[in-house]
Amino acid sequence: MSRPPAHRPTPTSPTRRRAARDGRTRELILDAAEELFGGDGYDATSTSSIAQHAGVPKGLVFYYFPAKSEILRALLTERLPTDPLTDVTAIITPGDPAQSLVDFEAALNRRDRHAPLLRLILWREADTHPDVSTHLRLFRAYVRDTTVRILQASVPYPVQPGTLQACATAWVAATFSTRGESRDELGSVARVVAAGMVQLG
Repeated sequence: MSRPPAHRPTPTSPTRRRAARDGRTRELILDAAEELFGGDGYDATSTSSIAQHAGVPKGLVFYYFPAKSEILRALLTERLPTDPLTDVTAIITPGDPAQSLVDFEAALNRRDRHAPLLRLILWREADTHPDVSTHLRLFRAYVRDTTVRILQASVPYPVQPGTLQACATAWVAATFSTRGESRDELGSVARVVAAGMVQLG
């Protein structure tokens, strides 16, 4: 009686191995650029320093990104999407707009783990890079519009549309110009914004 053939793992093809390695290398380059652009700024960061920080030869950086500006563009388009959160009902705490704002920020960061640092890069580089300026405008508009919806759904009293817009703009400005603030610090900002709705009416 013949035995069934022993199971042998299917060898990974050279093409598949190369593709996996290439994907990791590209991500290492983007990780390094994100950290350096966020810390030192785009203009102060050289391609050589990105390669060194990523632990790859400089030639590989140019292989994936022929120009430094393409690294910045890839960071924004791939790691900071402008598509909105489809459902915000789980974020909203009825009667507590400040808590709802903090939960919205946390939801954004859970979905886009690169968001806090990339928003700082957006804020800093928008004046000198048209692509960044465009992305900043789209991302801020989406966050502001969602913030208006969240405030409107969570505030326990009627608020004028203009007041909602003003408070949402203030919240977006605060969260875009900061980096890595604690939940307590964000909660303080959120409470100021919520109090503003009461004062402005």
